[in-house]
Amino acid sequence: MAKAMIRLEAPFTEEKIRALHVGDRVEMSGVIFTGRDAVHKWLHEGNEPPMSLKDSIIYHCGPVVMKKKGKWIITAAGPTTSIREEPYQAGLIEKFGVRAVIGKGGMGEKTRLACEKFGCVYLHAVGGAAQVLAEAIKEVQNVYGLEQFGSPEAIWELRVEGFPVVVTIDAHGNSLHKDIEASSAKVLSEIQAHVKK
Repeated sequence: MAKAMIRLEAPFTEEKIRALHVGDRVEMSGVIFTGRDAVHKWLHEGNEPPMSLKDSIIYHCGPVVMKKKGKWIITAAGPTTSIREEPYQAGLIEKFGVRAVIGKGGMGEKTRLACEKFGCVYLHAVGGAAQVLAEAIKEVQNVYGLEQFGSPEAIWELRVEGFPVVVTIDAHGNSLHKDIEASSAKVLSEIQAHVKK
């Protein structure tokens, strides 16, 4: 039987995050911040964020944004491939107290260890559902670094309701990505052994 959907609402405390486990389906409500390559690199280089990232959620996303009647509207907000942020993510989790990272495709060992040590999770958003995910974004509350980084790379502060994700790295050292990698490697070695016979 499928597990029930977990509702995760702000504030995103360490206690709430450590209660999550790999495979949990989550609907998130609260404020999240987008952040891609340029911002991760910039923060990694020692720059301070323009807002507090304590107990925050970073979404690897370059949203499609337009202005309507003086207000920012997100028309599409699909996840970006997260592994590009692997050189930076663990350091940002530790330094700024980030509680969750959303993206697609998973992250590596450094991030998994940081999640376990500092109480963070990796949440997988469905790729190819950019418009569906945009519907869960109820408001653009702010934007930082628009002139510095440009629209897709800027930090967008978004208020979301019922944003759907799946926990694929939890704060207990478990990683669905690592498990799949290990089982794939085992199958590959079995195939190679069979081919050699």
